[in-house]
Amino acid sequence: MEATINKVPVIGTGIMDKLRKSKDSIKRLFIPGMLFEDMGLTYIGPIDGHDINQLLTALKSAARVNEAVLIHVITKKGKGYKPAENNPSKYHGVETFDLTTGECKTVKTGIAYTEVFADTMVKLGEKYKNLVAITAAMPSGTGLNKFKNQFPNRFFDVGIAEEHAVTFAAGLASGGMKPVVAIYSTFLQRAYDQIIHDVCISELPVIFAIDRAGLVGNDGETHQGVFDISFLSHIPGLTVMAPKNGKELSAMLEFAVNYNRPIAVRYPRGKSYEGLEEFQTPIIYGKSEVLYDIPESSAEKVVLLAVGSMVETAVNIRNLFLEDHINAGVVNVRFLSPIDEELFHSLAANYNVWITLEENIKSGGFGEKVSAFLSENNYNQVKQINISLPGRFIEHGDVSVLKENLQMDGVSIYRKVRNLL
Repeated sequence: MEATINKVPVIGTGIMDKLRKSKDSIKRLFIPGMLFEDMGLTYIGPIDGHDINQLLTALKSAARVNEAVLIHVITKKGKGYKPAENNPSKYHGVETFDLTTGECKTVKTGIAYTEVFADTMVKLGEKYKNLVAITAAMPSGTGLNKFKNQFPNRFFDVGIAEEHAVTFAAGLASGGMKPVVAIYSTFLQRAYDQIIHDVCISELPVIFAIDRAGLVGNDGETHQGVFDISFLSHIPGLTVMAPKNGKELSAMLEFAVNYNRPIAVRYPRGKSYEGLEEFQTPIIYGKSEVLYDIPESSAEKVVLLAVGSMVETAVNIRNLFLEDHINAGVVNVRFLSPIDEELFHSLAANYNVWITLEENIKSGGFGEKVSAFLSENNYNQVKQINISLPGRFIEHGDVSVLKENLQMDGVSIYRKVRNLL
């Protein structure tokens, strides 16, 4: 019809232009996708994503269009299984469960790091009235549902838009609020530009709560949080911390709220470590915590410098050393940026073998920071053994199995170090 009308002399083009404008006006009233049409995309939808015939028709229609096409498909999460339809967040990632009742079969013991974060946020929310919480469509996964229920006017879910979450936090911080942005390590990568430009350049007091840092297991290689130390610890003015156990996570979060510049706290998935709770050295900016020192008379001068979740592994390695009649010092690093240079100078005078342990890829990680420190200060007498993850994407699997395969478990590391010694 368009081709025919355009052929009408003199008035054809004008008539077609008016018809096109009328058509677009009507479409804007009834069709939600005109935003995309205005961008030059052909919009098809919305269609029922559970109707295969509708999907096939839409795809065939799109194939006939010689330009970019956007197909708008609506689906229901958990479709076909009522417990999942009624509680989609719960079934986003599940362990073995009973099909009839939908209840999880795995008996959980202890409290997870996410729960520690959730409970601490509620306590801090009661204490600090300007504390606000931000998530990117993960209120349940990050544990912020508790904060949301307690302080609904101070909780913000920006949807799957981590970039916006960070910029939004920067705006709130500039207005006098204390925003906590809770995002999984793997998803925080999306907001790298905003962390630098919107938060760190202006030195705004935004707190990054980085859940699922390190190996996360069954969620797959896309979810392994093994890059955050590398892409965060080199940003000027951004403090990066990692707790050894659940109690220290709570203490670090309170420290972060009282620190008036950008700060990140990274913590792993799963059950929080309950060991070493007798060690509660107050958190001082940029300072590590010496857990076990060794007498100067010891023949071997070995010290384990462990980051976050690897502190537990370091203690296990120390116990294996003791069985072999070798003393080993253990340091809970706490601060990844800045590193505790004062302590490191002291260690260089007393220990000639340093073992750095982190759940992060080697490139750009904590171990390389230590290597740079030793090199720059000409500590050539110190031998460093860098225990970190390989520079490749790591497949899914149980964390303990992955650690064994990657030789990141205590026994494998101990054997490696003994061979080198």
